[in-house]
Amino acid sequence: MLSIRRAIGLALYYGLARYLPVSFRFQPFGTISKHVRGWICRGIFRHTGKETNIERGAHFGSGVEIEIGDHSGLGVNCQVPPNLKMGADVMMGPDVLILGQNHDFADPEVPMRLQGAARAEPVVIEANVWIGARVIVLPGVRIGTGAVIGAGSVVTKDVPPFTVCAGNPARVLRERKASVKSKGA
Repeated sequence: MLSIRRAIGLALYYGLARYLPVSFRFQPFGTISKHVRGWICRGIFRHTGKETNIERGAHFGSGVEIEIGDHSGLGVNCQVPPNLKMGADVMMGPDVLILGQNHDFADPEVPMRLQGAARAEPVVIEANVWIGARVIVLPGVRIGTGAVIGAGSVVTKDVPPFTVCAGNPARVLRERKASVKSKGA
């Protein structure tokens, strides 16, 4: 059931805060916009960490089950499901689309529009992840700690920790490894 506080928060967010300027420091009123959206979303989401950033145009439905860790954010004009789980230090580029549910289509004898929706599977984004611009993430995917998802990728399956993935469908391109500096060079 929707609480009065959450209902007021949703009305304030979708009626006003969603349209405030982007949060960039050089943007007039950007810092104020960031704080206003963050304050409102603390009353909507299940958990909102310290210094989260909900950017201009972000859409999250009712947001009732969203959990966002410290120093993480939703990118400009992103669309995420209301059951997203996101760890700390996650960066999200603009226009990211994260899907939380699919349509059923198994029975060819029944029109797809009449088959209903599949069970909603949450997307989990672990800590220290960078999701590039215009990435699409399908339902039920887990993106591992430290992963980087290249711009424009379509993520159809789980992403291992500390990997760089890109493409359609996204695939692992390489592992992220600490650079080793040579001594005495």
